[in-house]
Amino acid sequence: MGRVKSFLATASAFVLLASALVVVAPAPAQAASSCSISGLANDSRLASFSGSVTNLDTGKVVFSRSGTKAKRTASVLKLLTATAAIKVLGPDYRLTTKVVAGKKKGTIVLVGGGDATLSRTAKGSSSFYPGAPKLADLAAQVKASTSGKITKIVLDSTYWDSSDAWDSTWKRSEQTIGYLSEVTALQVDGDRANPSANVSHRSTDPVKKAGQYFAKALGLKNVTIVKGKAPKGAKKLASVKSQPMSSLIKTMLLRSDGSLAETIGRVVSKKSGADGSAKSLEKVFLTALKSYGLNTKGVNIRDASGLSHVNAASPRFVTKLLTKIRSTKSLKPVYAGLSESGKTGSLAWRFTGSSAVARGHVLAKTGWIDTEYSLAGIVHAKDGTTLVFAFYAIGSRVTVQAQAALDVLATGVYKCGGRLADS
Repeated sequence: MGRVKSFLATASAFVLLASALVVVAPAPAQAASSCSISGLANDSRLASFSGSVTNLDTGKVVFSRSGTKAKRTASVLKLLTATAAIKVLGPDYRLTTKVVAGKKKGTIVLVGGGDATLSRTAKGSSSFYPGAPKLADLAAQVKASTSGKITKIVLDSTYWDSSDAWDSTWKRSEQTIGYLSEVTALQVDGDRANPSANVSHRSTDPVKKAGQYFAKALGLKNVTIVKGKAPKGAKKLASVKSQPMSSLIKTMLLRSDGSLAETIGRVVSKKSGADGSAKSLEKVFLTALKSYGLNTKGVNIRDASGLSHVNAASPRFVTKLLTKIRSTKSLKPVYAGLSESGKTGSLAWRFTGSSAVARGHVLAKTGWIDTEYSLAGIVHAKDGTTLVFAFYAIGSRVTVQAQAALDVLATGVYKCGGRLADS
């Protein structure tokens, strides 16, 4: 009987030990790490979809759909423009517009330096561009530094070739509707009919308009206005400067301003030693991007705004660029220009409905042309993981509904965080 009791006691102890071992056994690793956005990427609103996501904490690409294929970018290209500008010009560089004396008495020359923000608005009045330099200040300086009657104003926009002002792949409706001005070195308020509006009709001759506005600022009614070139060594009568490049880049990105992007791109070309032409942008930009250790193979740059469908960069390249933007101290002005989901810039009105949970957690650049909607940026995920992404929705029938689908996809990245895995 004692042997039976001893056996039963030993057996009971064994059962309890086995039970304890079962309780502490770890759960399968796969169940703890699986999270996918593949279903979201199949949304028909995204048309022909391309995308890439990288987990910055691990450096691993965790999602890819045609991610290494270079495709049109829309305004996401402005990230490349901004990065090149910081490299070539630096954050403190300011664009200068000046007035010099003409060859003959009574003649002055208004010389453009690529500043699309120069404004005709009065002091205290709102311009679309924060802190814009004023034509009124130029006029006041001219009056103070000259004596005698001004009979002629020469307009010098030769900093780059004024005939190279419109790309053949751009639709003229962008100009008439009011998204983009002709790319001239001398213009006022981005050539907007309404100087405080984002979208406002643009003229076919920004240089002539600038001369008319300047004559008005000088209080001149009967004055001859012609296009020409400033004499070499001419005496400077007046000058005004733009906000620093760091501020211009922030405005350009947050408001996705095409005119500012294009003129900045031309100045980058000139300061790189090129001729300021649209054709020069690709070589100049790619050289600047390579200096950050980026492999630019397959990247095609037709303009500085992203408006052309010929521009191309893979989603994977864009995520690598965003990684540099986030981690490189000198590129902080570019990082500062990313819109915050549901709060600032071109994302202020987005991330609604089911995507509202990601408000304030996505920093990104938006893009839109007739055949594409794009979104690329940085996600601070729900679980604390940081990820970078680039998503393109491309197709002849893509609609504005793609924006909501892109927001949903970015929200999926936010929710998955470190558990995101391609499937």
